[in-house]
Amino acid sequence: MAPDARGWRQGLVVGLIAYAAVAAFYTAFDLLAARGPLYTVHFLGVAAFRGLRDPVVLQYPLQLDLPAIFWYNAMHLALSLAIGLVVVGLVDRAERYPAQARLMLGVIVAGFVVTVLAVGWLTAPMRPVLPWWSIVVANGLATALAGAYLLGRRPGLLGRLVRPALARTT
Repeated sequence: MAPDARGWRQGLVVGLIAYAAVAAFYTAFDLLAARGPLYTVHFLGVAAFRGLRDPVVLQYPLQLDLPAIFWYNAMHLALSLAIGLVVVGLVDRAERYPAQARLMLGVIVAGFVVTVLAVGWLTAPMRPVLPWWSIVVANGLATALAGAYLLGRRPGLLGRLVRPALARTT
């Protein structure tokens, strides 16, 4: 079943909020570490689009690669928007079919875990720049802010998702 206009709109907003939350987190993270606001996104872009694999180079100052930063941000935005659409689709399904709420909530939680693990695995050579805790916090912040938006747009959503899930376990 194709999502309605509300589902598309909310999915895109959820993805945009998540994207912005991660970007803001790493901007603040880099500024607090006195590395410049684009430090992490620069190295992620260079690693993704230029093949940076040697973490020793992270110790030296490098000129920002603006095309790599642009393409990394474009990729991150596209993935965030896609994830937002999927999450809203799962929420829609859980609301339409309350018996599946537990499964849909499980898929959303599993998606969060898989995202964190995938980012961690893909960025393993960059661990000095991108510690595990920052990946978890950035994605947790994105999830919390996007979830808060969705809960505000759909009054009673939390109860509709959690109550059927809890009722099945008791």
